[in-house]
Amino acid sequence: MYQILEAKELTTNIFYMVVHAPRVAKSCLPGQFVIVRTDSESERIPLTICDYDREAGTITIVFQIVGAGTLFMSKLKKGDSFNDFVGPLGCPSELVTDDVANTAKKSILFVAGGVGTAPVYPQVKWLKEHGINADVIVGSKTKDLLILEDEMKAVAGNLYITTDDGSYGRSGMVTKVIEDLVGEGKKYDVCVAIGPMIMMKFVCKLTKELNIPTVVSLNPIMVDGTGMCGACRVTVGDKVKFACVDGPEFDGHLVNFDEAMKRQTLYKTAEGRAFLEAKEGDTHHGGCGNC
Repeated sequence: MYQILEAKELTTNIFYMVVHAPRVAKSCLPGQFVIVRTDSESERIPLTICDYDREAGTITIVFQIVGAGTLFMSKLKKGDSFNDFVGPLGCPSELVTDDVANTAKKSILFVAGGVGTAPVYPQVKWLKEHGINADVIVGSKTKDLLILEDEMKAVAGNLYITTDDGSYGRSGMVTKVIEDLVGEGKKYDVCVAIGPMIMMKFVCKLTKELNIPTVVSLNPIMVDGTGMCGACRVTVGDKVKFACVDGPEFDGHLVNFDEAMKRQTLYKTAEGRAFLEAKEGDTHHGGCGNC
């Protein structure tokens, strides 16, 4: 059992937990995720790691209520435990696996939308710990839905907050902030965008025009985290990939976002899942590649 050491609601429907999971904390890196189950009968929920403490043996997760499983999770309190807490899974961010000296030469921009702020944070923190400052844009619909502002401020080189309704920070979408920064003379070698699929799509559309290589995390489309369900099958360039086993990070300029978002909608119903499986045949599943 994996005990919850801290649990709190960050804002409406978004929750923060620190979980004792020493084996995961010992080897995880930014960009990876875990799969949790509240009990032996509950659904598997993949969650990107928000933070970790190797000495304390803890993992921090942040999640939003999107269904019955996460609703039940939100009711867990300090002292309760997860039945399963499996990880680290997926591939770490290339920024933390590449040679540090090469990464230090890059001017890096992170763009976080909503709950996507959680998986952006450990990457920016890792860079800061290695003497690398990155600019960070955090966007939310309103001030009340903004999360991890103080934590991000402590690790970002420059932090730019924007809200859709202008209630806090700058006013407008994250894409407007990117345009403003580039207009002010900022030059970036790489952009990392994590957030809702529609946000990542339009960030990539803009950064392609600006000739800024962009990495996105497709964690929003993961379901079972093993590739067996076929939910996170996505076309990247001319290749079929699975977010949970090949990612979750990919070249954003090669991701077919329209296809992925249409697939998300279809996958929500039993009829839609059956249609996708029948249409895709042997390529419907990932993982071992032979299922």
